[in-house]
Amino acid sequence: MTATTSLSPIPVAPAGLTRRAKRFVEVEGVRVPQQGIRRHRYAWIERGIPAVEIDRAAVFQDRWGGLALPPAPFYESGPRILEAGVPEGSAGEGWWIPAGDGRVSMAYGFMIGPGGEFGIHGPRWAPLHASTDGWVESLALAAHVRRWAKTITRVTGKAVDSLNFDGYEQVPEVQGLTDTWWRGADSLTALYRGEAVGLDAPQALEAHVYGGLDEWGLHGG
Repeated sequence: MTATTSLSPIPVAPAGLTRRAKRFVEVEGVRVPQQGIRRHRYAWIERGIPAVEIDRAAVFQDRWGGLALPPAPFYESGPRILEAGVPEGSAGEGWWIPAGDGRVSMAYGFMIGPGGEFGIHGPRWAPLHASTDGWVESLALAAHVRRWAKTITRVTGKAVDSLNFDGYEQVPEVQGLTDTWWRGADSLTALYRGEAVGLDAPQALEAHVYGGLDEWGLHGG
């Protein structure tokens, strides 16, 4: 009889995250057993997918594959489980790697871009964060400030453009591209532009302003 090993559902956070994100992954996340994608390597190469793109997918799967995190505050709650899929694209336009299925039927998918960006791909490509680490950091920060903010204000559509970030600093760990986080004296603001860009829908602009934060609320590790 062959013995089987039961994997713990408690994930171990990858190296390089902030303490806040590490706690978020290990306390709020669940690890779901996944099969490796390297077994598909030769079949995918026969389909014309470059080996370097398969290697990129495998690296993503090794770092993030099987991680289920709490719902995101935007993007229809984000991917259900982070999981690499078959690379899509061409030599001319570049290659994207599916990063996990959405929780509901959507007009776009979650993808890893040609430069390692984490974003959404529908009618257009919208790179949200410079890496998946940035996406996870943004989820951890949102979970943190929801607990500590005295007020939470949702701003939508054209009103988002009226927000003034003079005197604010951009939060670096989220590695914001299309989406950004801004830290003020006693507030944090999450700016979600991905759907507006990816779907060419300016009305989809949204910002969440978390007010009344003390020092711990502003940073939280």
